[in-house]
Amino acid sequence: MKLFEVYQLWDIEPVKGSDTTLWDKDGEVYTDLYGGHAVISVGHCHPHYVKKLSEQLSNLGFYSNAVQNHLQKDLAARLGRICGYDDYALFLCNSGAEANENALKVASFHTGKPKVLAFRKAFHGRTSGAVAATDNPKIQAPFNETANIVFVPLNDLEAVDNELAKGGFAAVIIEGIQGVAGIYEPTGDFLNGLRTLCDKYGCLLILDEIQSGYGRTGKFFAHQHHGVRADIITMAKGMANGFPIGGVLISPAIKPVHGMLGTTFGGNHLACTAALAVLDIIENENLIENAAKIGEFFEQAFKDDKAVKEYRGKGLMIGLELKEEYVGLRNKLLFEKHFFTGAAGAGVIRLLPSLTISQETAESFVKAWKELTV
Repeated sequence: MKLFEVYQLWDIEPVKGSDTTLWDKDGEVYTDLYGGHAVISVGHCHPHYVKKLSEQLSNLGFYSNAVQNHLQKDLAARLGRICGYDDYALFLCNSGAEANENALKVASFHTGKPKVLAFRKAFHGRTSGAVAATDNPKIQAPFNETANIVFVPLNDLEAVDNELAKGGFAAVIIEGIQGVAGIYEPTGDFLNGLRTLCDKYGCLLILDEIQSGYGRTGKFFAHQHHGVRADIITMAKGMANGFPIGGVLISPAIKPVHGMLGTTFGGNHLACTAALAVLDIIENENLIENAAKIGEFFEQAFKDDKAVKEYRGKGLMIGLELKEEYVGLRNKLLFEKHFFTGAAGAGVIRLLPSLTISQETAESFVKAWKELTV
C-alpha cells in the first residue's frame, strides 16, 4: 500500500523541533515561521507541554465521553476566563472543520432555519458543511453542493442585508481574519454591522477563529479588536500546539439537548491536557503581548519594503503580498535561507509563527529577506 497522494510535498523531513527551530533528517537547521498552518502556538516541544502530556499519558490516555472527565471542566473554566467568554459553554471536538460543522448544526437547531450566509474567498474546512461554506468549487464534490449556502463579498453590509432580508438564515459565518484567502480582514464597522443585522433578522453570528484565534493577533480572538460579541466561536489550530482538538464556544442563550452533538475522541484526556498546557504557557510567558509586539516590529520592517505590494494582518497573522517580480521569494527563503513560511497562492507569503517567537528571530528573518531582495 502507498499513500493517497493529495499533497504537494517539499523534499524535507523535519525530525526534531525546539521553539521556532527545526532539524531535518539530514541535520539541516531551519527556522519555522509558519508553525504547520498556525498550529504551533507555544513553540515545538516546549518543556512544560512535553511534561504535562507525558504525565497524563502515564496515567490515562483515553476514555469515552460516557464518564466524567474533570480535565474538560478545567479547560472550559480556564478558557472562559482567559478569552472573555466565561458565561459561554464549550463543546470539544477534534479539528477546525469539525468545530465549524458543529457550529452550523447548533445554529440550525436553535433557529429552526436551514440557510447560512458566508463570504467570498472564505475557507471553513473540508468536511461536508464546512466545505460547502468554503468559497472554492475545486474542493467541493457534487455531494457537498447545496442551495443552503449563500456567498456575498466581504465588507459589503448592503449585500448582507439584501440576502438576510429574504429569510430562512440560521447564521452568518465569518473568519476573524480570512487566512487561506491571503489575510483579509473584516473591518470593525462591518463586524459591528453584521452583529446588528443578525439581531434584526433573527440569525446567529458565528466567528471562525480557527486560524486567527488563540492570541495570534494580539487579542485572544481577532474579532475582539472591534468590540464585537459573537453567538458562537470556533477554535482549533493553536489550541493544543499540534495535538488534534477543536472547540465551539456557545452562547448561554442556546440551550443544549442530550444527543444534539456528539464525538468519540473530542475532549479526550490527552487533548485536554495539551490544551491546558498551552493556556499555562500563554499566560505565564505573556505570549499574547509578545504576538502584538513582534507583529508591530514586522509591520514596521516591511512597511516600505521594495518587494512588498501590500502588508496585511494583525499581530502574528501576516500576509505579505509580493510584487510580481518577487513571486519566487518563498522558495528562496526556504532553500537558501532555511525559513519555513506559508503561502496563499503564488503571490502572498503568510507568516504564522509560534507566539513565542523572539525579537532576535524576527530580526534574522527580516535580514534574510532583505538579502534576497537587494
